[in-house]
Formats: sequence, structure tokens, C-alpha cells
Amino acid sequence: MTSQVFRARQLPDHGPRSGWTALLPPRIATPELDRTITVDVAIIGAGFAGLATAVRLNQLDPGLSITIIDADVVGNGASGRNSGFLIDLPHDISTSDFAGDVLAKSRNDIVVARSAIRLYAGLAAQHGWANSVFDPCGKYSVAMTDGGARGLAEYSSKLQLLGEPHLNLNATEIADVTGTRSFKRGLFTPGAALVQPASLVRAVADQMQKPIALFENTAALSIKSTSSGCTVHTAKGRINASRVVLAVNGHAASFGIGRDDLLHIFTYASLSEPFEPSSLGGARKWGATPASPMGTTVRRVDGETGDRILIRSRYTYNPKITASAGVIGRAGDLHDKKFADRFPDLGHLKMQYRWGGAMALTWNTVPLFGEVETNIFAACACNGIGGTKSTAAGIATAELLTGLKTELSDIFRAYEKPQPLPRQPLQALGAKISLKYREWRAGKE
Repeated sequence: MTSQVFRARQLPDHGPRSGWTALLPPRIATPELDRTITVDVAIIGAGFAGLATAVRLNQLDPGLSITIIDADVVGNGASGRNSGFLIDLPHDISTSDFAGDVLAKSRNDIVVARSAIRLYAGLAAQHGWANSVFDPCGKYSVAMTDGGARGLAEYSSKLQLLGEPHLNLNATEIADVTGTRSFKRGLFTPGAALVQPASLVRAVADQMQKPIALFENTAALSIKSTSSGCTVHTAKGRINASRVVLAVNGHAASFGIGRDDLLHIFTYASLSEPFEPSSLGGARKWGATPASPMGTTVRRVDGETGDRILIRSRYTYNPKITASAGVIGRAGDLHDKKFADRFPDLGHLKMQYRWGGAMALTWNTVPLFGEVETNIFAACACNGIGGTKSTAAGIATAELLTGLKTELSDIFRAYEKPQPLPRQPLQALGAKISLKYREWRAGKE
């Protein structure tokens, strides 16, 4: 019987804790795995993809024994570090040739995104989650410039072709929402959800019951793959499993899986200190993505001790899947400028938390999905929309493992394989130039 061993060359290093985690009480982690266990499915990674895989597997076959392990505490990883949007519509459908394959791809993207939102909506209803965890309130897109306003107008025309409801807002109307007159135009879409991402993944993890077991602070050090199953080794234990799901996004490359396919990009966020709600007009809770996909995301987060503003901007190429304090600091300087441009009347407000979060992209923007090695399945490569795409990848992986055919699983099965990235140093040079160019094009947005 032939076997292969995939050893982790590095473990996740998330850097400073996110503001989302800082706002929550300290988590009491589940115990570390300290023995040998045997299960049907072992899932490595307790973020969006891994938890969704477990939830869907349990829905489809409640008798399956499932173990989830995570190298950190749930909520500390990339899933708990994003800006907290579950977006149901494609980010960028501004191509002039909006027909045929492009139209079909947009509709597939909507199916993928809404499968994720439905999963969380169902869990929220079942477990009585507060709106502070999951709120299907829709989201805005905003434009700072005339060019951005034209982009939103074009986006609106494409949404009409898709038959998707939305509302266009002029400068006065979007100011009534945001409390600032910095935006020239807005567009509201009702199908998105706003989440507190660290709370969300904690809430999903906390509802796990037998035959699902979760072990935190339990890093996978190696995976041995054979035709009869797999063995996952950790520092103090071992998991014998019929199949393994690798749900660690870009860290799949740490095991040598997808090493030539995954591009490691970080994005950054800052969260302000609390402020008196009456000092800013408009709604106390809203989220807005930029007219340009590489622009600046903004959220107003309401809270008992005051409201806060989140700014998310800046993308960097990080092949070591870590972000230094200097890089985070420079992103923070940019955030301060973006904040001042948008909220000139809150010039006294300081940012309290700054952090970075990893994402994994592929050359042809498809997931690393399916059986990538014997009895090892991947649900990786979010391509920058982790909340929905990673969750949907987990759902589709569960359906693949159980043999269920759905519209979602058909979409994932039809994806082509990731195309290999250019070799170094061309990869680094190309990624850095592309990111700089895209940010330059986004400009004030």
C-alpha cells in the first residue's frame, strides 16, 4: 500500500489580534487533542470553510463522526479578521460585454454566495443569534468620485439585466444613511448580511455536538495519505480518518498542497475607538463597499459603549503568509487618511485596533477544491471573498463527500483546476505591480 506524507513547513501566524476579537470576552477554548482517535472525517481548520463542511456533513449524514482541529483559538484566524460582509452579488460586473459566459458566471457566483448566507441564516434562526452576530440587513456601495459614481451607475444597469433588486441613492440620500456628505452616490442591495465575524465563527463552533468534536490549539503537523485513509499527527495526538478536509485557505501550501497555485495576499483593517452616537448623523449600523473593488470598505458598528468606524483598505503580497508590524503600521497610516477623507467632522477620533488578514488567490480565480491527494480534499482559495466563497466551498465539499448533487455542488465540480502561478521572481514582481496598479486606479475610492 503506497503512502504519502505531507508535513507542515510552518504554522499560521496571524499577527495582532483583530478588533472584532478584542471586543469579545476572552474565549474559553476547547481542549487540545491529546490522544489517538478514529473518525470518518477529519477537518483541518475551524474557520468559514471548515465549520461549514462540518455543519453540512452533519445535516446530510448525522451518523458521520467528524473531528475539527485548529492551530489557534476559533475566531483568531482569517475568518474572524475580515470586514464582516457576506455579499450575495458579484463585486465587479462592469464588463461592457455582459452576456453569454459572463452573465452565466455572475449567476453562478450569486448561487455560491447565497448558499453561504442561507446556511448562516438557518443557524441564526435555529440558535437565536442576535443581530450583532448575523444581520441580513443588506449593504451599500459608495462612490467618492465622479468616476466611482459612473461605475455605480453601470453596476446598477448590470443588476437590472440580472433581475436583482437594488436602490440607487443620490448624494443627499446616501448622506442620510452614512451621516457624512463625502459620498457622491450610493447603491443599496438587500441580499447581503453584516456579521461580527469573530462572533459568527465562535457561534457556529459552539453549537457543535456529538458526533462532531472540536479541538482548539491543535495544529496539524503532518498528514499521511494512503488508499485506505489518512492519519493526521498533532503535537500530542493522532487522528485516523477515512478522509481529511484541508480547510486552511492559503496554508494548504504549507503542506505542499497547491504550493504552485496559491497567491498569498494580505489586506488590512483599522477599528476606531468608540464615539458618542449623536456626534455622527445617519444610521447607527451600516456597511459600505467601494465603487472600485480595490477601494476602501467602511462600516459603522453600533455598540453599548458607543459606535465605532471600521476602515478596510490596502493589499500586499505576502508569500510567507505573515504581515510585519511595519506593514500593518503603514496600512494604518493609509486608513487614517481614508478615514479623514470620509469623516472630516470626526477628526478627533483615533483608531484603537489595527490588524491584517490573509487571503489566498489563484491565477484563474477558481478555488482549490476537491480531492487534491488520495483521500485528502481541499476547500481553499477564497479569492478575496472569504465570508461567502469559503463557506460555500465547505458546503460543496460536504456534498462531494456524501455524493449529493445540487446546483452548488455542480458549480464547484465544474470549476477548472487552478492554473500554476509564474515562477519567482516573476510571481513576486507581477503581484506587487498588479496590486499597486489596481490601488492606483481605485484612487480616492
